[in-house]
Amino acid sequence: MNKYLRQLFTAVVALFVILGLSSTIIMAVRANALNNDPRNARSLYHQLGAYRGAILASDGTVMAKSEPVNDAFKYLRTYSNGPLYAPVTGFFSINQTADRGLEASRSMLLNGEADSLIWQRAKAMLTGTTNQGASIETSIDPKLQQVAYDQLGTRDGAAVAIEVNTGRILAMVSTPSYDPNKLATHDAKAASQAYNELSAGQNSPLINRATSQLYPPGSTFKTIVASAALETDDYQTDTKIPAGSSYTLPGTATQLPNDEAQADGVNGQISLQEAVAWSSNTAFAQLGVKLGASKVSDMATKLGFGSTITIDGTESTGTPMTATASTFPSDPTDDKLALASIGQGDTTATPLQMAMVAQAIANNGKLMQPTLVDRVRAADLTVLSQTKPQTMANAFSEDSADKLTTMMESVVTEANPQLAIDGIKVAAKTGTAQIGTDNSAIDGWVIGFAPADDPQIAVAVLVHNTDVYGSLAAGPIMRAMMQEALQQ
Repeated sequence: MNKYLRQLFTAVVALFVILGLSSTIIMAVRANALNNDPRNARSLYHQLGAYRGAILASDGTVMAKSEPVNDAFKYLRTYSNGPLYAPVTGFFSINQTADRGLEASRSMLLNGEADSLIWQRAKAMLTGTTNQGASIETSIDPKLQQVAYDQLGTRDGAAVAIEVNTGRILAMVSTPSYDPNKLATHDAKAASQAYNELSAGQNSPLINRATSQLYPPGSTFKTIVASAALETDDYQTDTKIPAGSSYTLPGTATQLPNDEAQADGVNGQISLQEAVAWSSNTAFAQLGVKLGASKVSDMATKLGFGSTITIDGTESTGTPMTATASTFPSDPTDDKLALASIGQGDTTATPLQMAMVAQAIANNGKLMQPTLVDRVRAADLTVLSQTKPQTMANAFSEDSADKLTTMMESVVTEANPQLAIDGIKVAAKTGTAQIGTDNSAIDGWVIGFAPADDPQIAVAVLVHNTDVYGSLAAGPIMRAMMQEALQQ
């Protein structure tokens, strides 16, 4: 009898061990996978039934919030002026995991599940009240965001504005945009149809063109080549460099021309400042080759090229919001280096990246970490976290930054007076990148900052697939954004 009891006891213990191990695997090891499984209806009801915190602009304007509704999910996510803020907020949907914007990067805080909210969850449980997620206060300036959005209109493009000394993103616009409310509906069929329509094709409005799309930066990249040259101490603003009306790419029969006669220089020579002002292709192609790929690449790397840039969030708060790594070719042949040095060929960048280049020049060579969130507050208004400015790199010296500023001012005063603002000094660099079959279309760019003698705002604007120079396509948008920011 004792033998059978021992066997039974052993079997019971073994079953408890198996039960314990399986429970541990489910609750700890596979918990995230099971919670994210779209077939998990309980998880779906849990997420949609939570009072998700609000996302706010810098002046308190509500960009996203949860509203009580009379259905099984209890709360509906709503977006005020959804298309305007979509690149910032992202979306929260019944049948699509939040995978972009602040809805993704701060998801754990918004739904109240973050570790920092454990006491609030405990308090809600003890008092029988609804657990509320944290609110996210952003750096977005609604008026500036609206100006950029209105100026871009129906065009395919992006605009980014950064506070020079801090790296705070004041505006981030991507067009065409989309309405997150169509994805937030509790009608699963309608939400699925909306997502399928929005996500179709290479030109999907769900793509944040400011951070997730790469474009040839054209002549805006010449600021990076110029900074590399200045840092060698072999070049000053008045240093004469080879130019000419045409340049044969090394080892080829391909001729590289200029767009303006002033960019040719005199007797095949042009000052570095005039080369920037008139955007001399022949001068910068030769300058890039003379400096060598290593020096140009090193400067691009210091300014953020080659690395994915985290804009917001960590793995503990959700899915971090990142910007796609901008590229400069590795170990290029001289002909490819010449093209890369004028922002063509294998050089690509996001609009955010080029806004960061302008920010670094305006900030005495100091590149700041771009941020979207100023602070996070619990439902009782307690500040859970506050963002502090962080330096990403000291890309170049203050002396080089001063010289670059002088050269970029001449872009406006000499070559593009239509970009000037009365009473305010503007520093800028335009760009016209050839794209498409047989270079039949243009990506129009401009980067800049103002006031040039006391920089407050740095801007980058891209208009994709246009038919006019960057100064004409993107320039007026930058000017309008600067005027709005500086009149406040």
